[in-house]
Amino acid sequence: MKKDLFYTLKAPLRWIRRLYDWTLHWARTKQAPYALFFIAFIESSFFPIPPDVLLIAMVVAHQKNWIRYATICTVGSVLGALLGYFIGWSLFETVGKLIVQTYNLNAVVNTLGEKYAQNAFLVVFTAAFTPIPYKAITITAGLFKISLVTLVVASIVGRAGRFFLVAGALRVLGKKMSDSIEKYFDIFSIGFLLLVVGGVLALKYFIK
Repeated sequence: MKKDLFYTLKAPLRWIRRLYDWTLHWARTKQAPYALFFIAFIESSFFPIPPDVLLIAMVVAHQKNWIRYATICTVGSVLGALLGYFIGWSLFETVGKLIVQTYNLNAVVNTLGEKYAQNAFLVVFTAAFTPIPYKAITITAGLFKISLVTLVVASIVGRAGRFFLVAGALRVLGKKMSDSIEKYFDIFSIGFLLLVVGGVLALKYFIK
């Protein structure tokens, strides 16, 4: 019984380990920049895994290209925000509601409308820079029809700040960071899971 419970608890960590190994291998291929752009793009509207995972692997594999990779990640994410905005603007009753329900964020939608009225730039920037689900912000930004200029500028500042900070830190730490991830992978995995869950909880707290 204890072994079964232990096996169940370890399952998410094994899944993350396989994902990390696959990502690290893939990060060394010529197609990696295209994948980074694509993941950053779709994560801004519906995909659950943040592009930081592939960004980290790519910078670890090719540290000298950290500026290029951070730029690709930023551009892909901001363009993806426009897709999220369009979903909220024109497709909320179908696609948008489904995405919001998937992340159990129905209760926060109306409150987000009030937050946008107070300071739309701050709301978008906060989600773009932190683990708060960015897709929830881009979709509701379209739903409540905030200024597209505000969405784009706040997204550029927030996403660039986040991705360049991550890539820059890896450029400096380099091999030490890679070795630490390998040595303490389970701890990093638990931290990653807590970060994802914490992002959803942070959004609910942020809008109160």
